[in-house]
Amino acid sequence: MRVLWLTVFLLTFIWSAIDPKELSTWALEVSPAIIGLAVLVSTRRSFPLTHLLYGLILLHCVVLMVGGHYTYAEVPLFEGLFGAERNNYDKLGHFIQGFVPAMIARELLIRKRVVNGAAWRNFIIVCFCLAFSAFYELLEWLAAVMMGSSADAFLGTQGYQWDTQTDMAMALLGAVTALVSLGHIHDRQLEQL
Repeated sequence: MRVLWLTVFLLTFIWSAIDPKELSTWALEVSPAIIGLAVLVSTRRSFPLTHLLYGLILLHCVVLMVGGHYTYAEVPLFEGLFGAERNNYDKLGHFIQGFVPAMIARELLIRKRVVNGAAWRNFIIVCFCLAFSAFYELLEWLAAVMMGSSADAFLGTQGYQWDTQTDMAMALLGAVTALVSLGHIHDRQLEQL
C-alpha cells in the first residue's frame, strides 16, 4: 500500500513539474502536497492513519498537482464541462479542500478523544473546514496583492465576482458530504487500528 501511494504521488509530482503552465503558480499549488507528504512521512510510525485517510490525502495531493500543472482555470477535462462558461476545476479543488480535511479532523478528534459526542464533533469539523477555507482565501488574497496581475492563474477567478464565496461554499459542501458519506466506513477502519 505504501509503495503504491508513493508511486502515484511521485509520478504525479514529476508529471506536474514537467513544463507547467506557470512555474510560480505550480510552486504555490503543489507546496501543500509536499508539506503533506513530509507530515505523513514524519508521523507514519508514531501516528499511522487509516487506509481511507491515506487514500483521501493522496487524492487531494493529485488534485493539487494537476491544478498546479495546468492552473486551476485551464485544466483541459473541465473546459466547457456540462456547458459551463468557466473552467470549474477550482470548484472541485475547493470541494476536496473541505472533503479531505473533514476526514483528517474527524480522525484526529476521534483518536485523540478531543470531543465527546458525534453532533459536537461534526459541528467542530465543519467549523474547522470553513475556517481552513477562509484562511486559504486570505492566502490567495495575499498572493494576489504580492504578485499583482501574475496572480490571476493562482486565483483562478476567471472574472467571477463570487469566486471567494462559492469556493468556501464548495468546501462546506465537501466537508458535509464527507461526514455523511464516509462516517461509517471510517468508523470501521478506526476500530481496526
